[in-house]
Amino acid sequence: MNQETEPLLRVEEISITFGGLKALNGVSLEVYPGEVMAIIGPNGAGKTTMLNVINGVYTPDEGRIFFEGRERPLKMKPHHVAAMGISRTFQNLALFRGMTTLGNILVGRSQKMHSNFFSQGIYWGLSEKEEVEHREAVEWIIDFLEIENIRKQPAGMLPYGLQKRVELGRALAAEPKLLLLDEPMAGMNLEEKEDIARFVLDANEELNYTIALIEHDMGVVMDICDRIVVLDFGNKIAEGTPEEIKKNPKVIQAYLGTAGG
Repeated sequence: MNQETEPLLRVEEISITFGGLKALNGVSLEVYPGEVMAIIGPNGAGKTTMLNVINGVYTPDEGRIFFEGRERPLKMKPHHVAAMGISRTFQNLALFRGMTTLGNILVGRSQKMHSNFFSQGIYWGLSEKEEVEHREAVEWIIDFLEIENIRKQPAGMLPYGLQKRVELGRALAAEPKLLLLDEPMAGMNLEEKEDIARFVLDANEELNYTIALIEHDMGVVMDICDRIVVLDFGNKIAEGTPEEIKKNPKVIQAYLGTAGG
């Protein structure tokens, strides 16, 4: 990560209100190429709202969004944002439960398919060359995430921790320029968290993915992130390296202190 370079993503003065509640109040942040950046804060701080603004689920009331140095419209449909190179996972699993692990990850390739994905089915109707290309990419991700033994199992029958890994695989399959992870380790035991943390680091270091994530486990955040942005009640209260955030009095009061350290 080199903060002297242009940010991959820059959001400026983003505000959004729901029913009179200011979910985000003039929040600005940057994500730099090659970094792992975390957005943290108590429940209701506006973290997921920010991810939803970035990937087009929500349209903010005010602000500006720049991606790869170019301003993009505030109102964009999520599939158009995905086509720009922004992929994400969700806090609540959004897998196709009746579809296999392989099929779910293949969905992540839909932006790269020249045939109409949902009208043609999974990969029937694609040219043979395109089918082989996408199948090879998916099989590589399955190997990368060490889930070869569940590749043909329906996602809905998998344990929760493996479902989260499949969802990560689907996001990786899009080969995004920016990967957004919304609580990728929520609800996991220690071993499962360690596995996902390793895969996130490998995606960053070996595959050179730029990653912005939301995570409540402060041990994980401090271990794997280059930089941290802290939100509280829709406001940005701090930004810095893990060491700087640990020592920030506002953060300790708003978040770290309530989490026991």
